[in-house]
Amino acid sequence: MPRFSIIVPSHGVAGRLSLALDSVLAQSFGDFELIPVCDAPDSPAAGVATGYAERDSRVAPVHSPPSAGLAGARNTGMRAATGAYLLFLDGDDVLAPGALSALDARLAETGGTGADGVDVLYFEHERTPWWEGDPTNPAAPLLAKAPKGAFAPERAARITGVQLPAWSAAYRRAFLTDRRLVFPDGPFTDVGFGGLVTVAAERVAVLRGVVVRHLLRRQGNRLNLPGEHHAGLLDQTELVLTRAAEEGLAAERLGPLFEQLFAAVLKTAAHPNRLPARRRRAFFRRAGRLYRHHRPAGFRAPGGSLRVQHRLLATGAYAAFRALRGANRAATGAIERVPRPRLLRTRLHYRLQLSRPLDENLAVYCAYWGRGYACNPAAIHAKARELAPHIRPVFLVEPDQAHTMPGDVEHAVLGSRRSWEVLARAKYLVNNANFAEGVVKRRGSVHLQTQHGTPLKKMGVDQSTYPVVAAATGSFAKLLGRVDRWDYNLSSNSHSTRMWERAFPGSYEHLEYGYPRNDVYCTATADDVARVREELGVPEGKTAVLYAPTHRDHQTGFDTGLDLEAFCEAAGEDVVVLLRAHYFYDRGGEASSGRIIDVTGHRSSEDVCLAADALVTDYSSIMFDYANLDRPIVVYADDWEVYQETRGVYFDLMEAPPGPVARTPEELARVFRDGSYADGESASLRAAFRERFCQFDDGRAAERVVRRVLLGEPPEAIPPVLPLAERVPAPAASTLVRS
Repeated sequence: MPRFSIIVPSHGVAGRLSLALDSVLAQSFGDFELIPVCDAPDSPAAGVATGYAERDSRVAPVHSPPSAGLAGARNTGMRAATGAYLLFLDGDDVLAPGALSALDARLAETGGTGADGVDVLYFEHERTPWWEGDPTNPAAPLLAKAPKGAFAPERAARITGVQLPAWSAAYRRAFLTDRRLVFPDGPFTDVGFGGLVTVAAERVAVLRGVVVRHLLRRQGNRLNLPGEHHAGLLDQTELVLTRAAEEGLAAERLGPLFEQLFAAVLKTAAHPNRLPARRRRAFFRRAGRLYRHHRPAGFRAPGGSLRVQHRLLATGAYAAFRALRGANRAATGAIERVPRPRLLRTRLHYRLQLSRPLDENLAVYCAYWGRGYACNPAAIHAKARELAPHIRPVFLVEPDQAHTMPGDVEHAVLGSRRSWEVLARAKYLVNNANFAEGVVKRRGSVHLQTQHGTPLKKMGVDQSTYPVVAAATGSFAKLLGRVDRWDYNLSSNSHSTRMWERAFPGSYEHLEYGYPRNDVYCTATADDVARVREELGVPEGKTAVLYAPTHRDHQTGFDTGLDLEAFCEAAGEDVVVLLRAHYFYDRGGEASSGRIIDVTGHRSSEDVCLAADALVTDYSSIMFDYANLDRPIVVYADDWEVYQETRGVYFDLMEAPPGPVARTPEELARVFRDGSYADGESASLRAAFRERFCQFDDGRAAERVVRRVLLGEPPEAIPPVLPLAERVPAPAASTLVRS
């Protein structure tokens, strides 16, 4: 029997679940079982948990349907547990280093884990702001005056589970089983469970040390949002007080429990936004009935304004309570901020346009901060002209890119009066980066964030701990203000969905539809490939190797990082290199010979990929897109450790590459010269990589996006994703000849 069973419900936190699991598995004390509770066997969280279970036998995932809620998930975990003591973590909490060792030592001091062990060991926790601010430890004052050893609850009656969440204690499993204690259904389950445990416990101890670090979600606690669910607080209060009466709980223990329960009730009743207006009176009246029925004999209400609230609740004086709550609160509502473009006339023009109705048939597109007609926005734009011709599209571009726009695509120059006008009036706004800081999210408008790659490197707020990247990113608070405008966020695989959840916390809806720009990899023909190769100047009969290195945050300017001419000589006489620098750079390098073709300036990276017979890259996200073609990929990782340290990554590419990994120019040339770039082992690596990262790119992503976002079709009407095994990638023009 393990010392601890650690139960981790994971619904809605798949992006951060790995952090919670890692914090447990990294503990120096190893006598535990780890039970992630996932909502379905095929959910993103289940994928994460299964991966851990395959690597560590102590991880044993179980499943609980989302309809069962948090209570159901925890109860499912409890039924599967075999440990002496149970711990609960939320899926985005972490254990502090050394936490299990400290718990084990404290339990040994206070009676061990057998029948003589304490029923409950309460401990401190940190509430960590998701972004800025200092952590707080609300449990510390409550536990500070507890007796030193194990004690009967009446010796410290104010220590109750009402004020301490379920993840701030360790529970003896036999105690919970014997007393048939489970998490009650409904919202505020922690209040109900904590109160029931308080009533039943006979021996308690505390640990004055932080065990759990609880992340305060950016969106706040769901229980604090307005809604009918607040009636659940009264359900839990009634449940606990009824059980206390049945158990004949002593007055010295019942008084503090009663006071803490009604402190929560009164806080809700007095809050201007938690309860719908039509429910406030009914909530107050029911609370008053519970108060009068369960008030302990001799109970003295706390002092100050709380005493007045207790008195009004006890007498059912709702009108007086409402008056006390304050009639002068400022009305809440969404206030649209008007941006401040540099020119006064432009600002006034934009303000004027914001006062006009939305144009329900206007869509604005932008890619790479105005770098032209490209990427997912361009692919969606093209499909929308086919499926939603009633919607007028306007593409935004920088002044120096206007000449690159296709002649049949209506466009506006960023910063112009016309660009601000369409931004103010458009119903739909589509971007693969972000619109300008000053763009207002109008009520009724729809913002689609398409993204522009699968994240290997850290993104969004996850960049904050990497100084070089953070300095270049600027204000993360402003970044998140832009994220708050998103209604939909596009994803091409489950990995991306989880990482976007972490990197860009927000309330948007994930669309796991694939990347529209990648549709062409399943729809292009041999003639399309031949045409592109001719446009790029690839000599007939030659094998084209695309070399696409990523941007280095710690470097300035573009450096190929590789002697391409020497590579061509060493790789074979039929090889030519297509050099494509990161989009941050206007161009790559000058063509150094007829065998090196600089394609950085070509508008479409998808065309370049179609033309290439193989890809060589370092850590660029182009590898995830190119994998859809099922053509050889080689990773040139000459500075992987430096890149990890300075940029940060979400997974170890060296452990799961899409093909051979070369560390030196000599190794890179050799894998092409001896053919190992395309041998059975390479194909096996690529197949696993495709299974993981090419989940949704089946050639119909643009159609799914247009139908869901622009045409408003329900999710169940959207075409399903074609299984990977049934897709037919565009054919390669040639195959490298092994020498």
